[in-house]
Amino acid sequence: MTTTTLAVLVPLLPFLGAVAGLLLGRTAPGFVRPLAVLPVLAATALAVAVAVRQGGGKTIDAATRLTPTGSVPIDLALYIDGFAALVAVLVGVVATCVQIYSTGYLREDPRYPSYAALVSLFTSAMLLVVYSGDLMVLLVGWEIMGICSYFLVGHYWETPEARAASLKAFLVTKLGDVPFLIGLFALAADAGTFRITGVLGAVASGGLDHPTLIALLLLAGVAGKSAQFPLHTWLPDAMAGPTPVSALIHAATMVAAGIYFTARLLPVFAESAAAMTVLAVMAAITMVGSALAALAQDDIKRVLAYSTIGQLGYMAGALAVGDRGAAVFHLLSHAAFKALLFLAAGTVIHAAGTNSLTAMSRMSGLAKRVPDAYWTMTVALLALAAIPPFAGFFSKEAVLVAAEHTALGDRTVAPAGAGWTVLVAGLLTALLTAAYALRLWLRTFRGRGAEAPDHGRQPIAMTSVLWVLAVPSLGFGLTVTYLDDWFDGNALTPTLTTAVLGTGLAAAGAAVTYAVWRTLAARTPATAAARVPAPHVAHPDADAGLVEAEALTLPQPAEDPADPGRALLGPLHGPAADGFHLDAVYRTAFVRPVLAAASLVRFLDREVVDTYVRGAGASAKGLGWLVRRAQTGNVQTYLSALLAGSVVLAIAAVALANAVAGA
Repeated sequence: MTTTTLAVLVPLLPFLGAVAGLLLGRTAPGFVRPLAVLPVLAATALAVAVAVRQGGGKTIDAATRLTPTGSVPIDLALYIDGFAALVAVLVGVVATCVQIYSTGYLREDPRYPSYAALVSLFTSAMLLVVYSGDLMVLLVGWEIMGICSYFLVGHYWETPEARAASLKAFLVTKLGDVPFLIGLFALAADAGTFRITGVLGAVASGGLDHPTLIALLLLAGVAGKSAQFPLHTWLPDAMAGPTPVSALIHAATMVAAGIYFTARLLPVFAESAAAMTVLAVMAAITMVGSALAALAQDDIKRVLAYSTIGQLGYMAGALAVGDRGAAVFHLLSHAAFKALLFLAAGTVIHAAGTNSLTAMSRMSGLAKRVPDAYWTMTVALLALAAIPPFAGFFSKEAVLVAAEHTALGDRTVAPAGAGWTVLVAGLLTALLTAAYALRLWLRTFRGRGAEAPDHGRQPIAMTSVLWVLAVPSLGFGLTVTYLDDWFDGNALTPTLTTAVLGTGLAAAGAAVTYAVWRTLAARTPATAAARVPAPHVAHPDADAGLVEAEALTLPQPAEDPADPGRALLGPLHGPAADGFHLDAVYRTAFVRPVLAAASLVRFLDREVVDTYVRGAGASAKGLGWLVRRAQTGNVQTYLSALLAGSVVLAIAAVALANAVAGA
């Protein structure tokens, strides 16, 4: 079988699995789990085969005309280079882990068949984005992911939080997709093609007439999909969906799509120094702001959500300094440990069986009760904090090295100012990341909240996945010396300067956080959360997803005096916990004016337009009444009226004739 055929099957198999799952979900429930796992697993195996055959060498480029358009053609095309092959493997591995994990996590969920089918469709759409060589076909996968996220985030539609979160995710990403679509059309108009090879060829020959406008329009879509400032606000709220969905969105689909798209078309963005500077500033604000917000959150999943936003900022920063190899390397590394973090958090929630355990201030005694989650989450948090030799250290260092080279003028793809912006923000974020990572670990596994009953060991389908993902979280960075050929030939190895600065700042952040925690714990005999009685304990066999959904409606605990985040942030804690009030700004600047305009339109429609419509109807009705009154059925009356009318007309005619003669 040719490599091209194998590549076509990679996104096709999960799509067919999704269709079969939707068709057979109710009529043949015994096939639901095999249809959820096996097609994605087979697609992953084929993606590995494609990566082995591609080998980081010559790009696989094949196409067939999809439809005649009369102007710019649309092709069903493949474009697989080294990092596309690796990203496809990543998507397949994480999606397979999520599907296997979900068989245990959502085993009692009545909507599991549709959930599993949507996850498969989500996976297929991302694989289409990864392999597509035509921008219009890529856009199809891009938009399918958007609608899948709407349904999956709103899986627990019984809760108002889930409904609002799904709608918010859809609308905010669409806000970026509108200029993104315009940018794609402008790019095709300048390049004369939607084919990626043609676009890159046009860039190389100087064929783009409006590079800055195109790049900025495309960046709007990237900011929405990859949760970059200022369109990042949907991602923390998306935690209302099931935890496995969070793992998939944050690690291998949706948010990775914007970074991947920018990496693929990086020469287009590099044509505009203004666009690269905007990207650098956007990445810097995203990194630092999300790290501060993560340090203030009490919900474990919201901490991880803001963490994802910050790590995406690192990737965007690498792209802003012109190094797509560093960006994709961090994308791969981050996917492993972030999927592990979310799935481990789901295991914690599942183990407690209580609807109060999404808040870290209510957690207690979990290290011994969930050892699999404890050890694997520890590995993932060390990778997140970029502690050597874990994967996050090498990929984060690749970003910092790229920024350093640009700042010092060793690379001229982007302005030096962009390099300094990314470098300083990246180092500051390294300190903050270690601080909130240790805070999460301490409050989750060393907390003193109200301990929930122990519901025994977790399903093997869940715990085995954690250990599978722990392997790349620990060891993927060690492959850095073998990946140069897969990433444009640029070296990804750390340098002494950034390694010492980055690791030193991370160690300092962790040390200060631990010292503050110890001091506060010594002063506080029991946390405020420990004095809050557990409002509900679910049955041991209760579905963890429904438990998690119920937790969304609970009031947050009182202030925890042993929270190091509150002490470290000081007066900044309140704004950071609320995402720096950006949602409030959007409500004031956009939502309320739109609602006011809608109210005005409704008033005009009901009170003005409808008044004219009702008046026209009443006039016709009145005229009909008059005509009906004239229809008596008496022939003599009709003749009398005819005679009277004739006399009136005759008199009028004589009067008119006299008037004319007198004139």
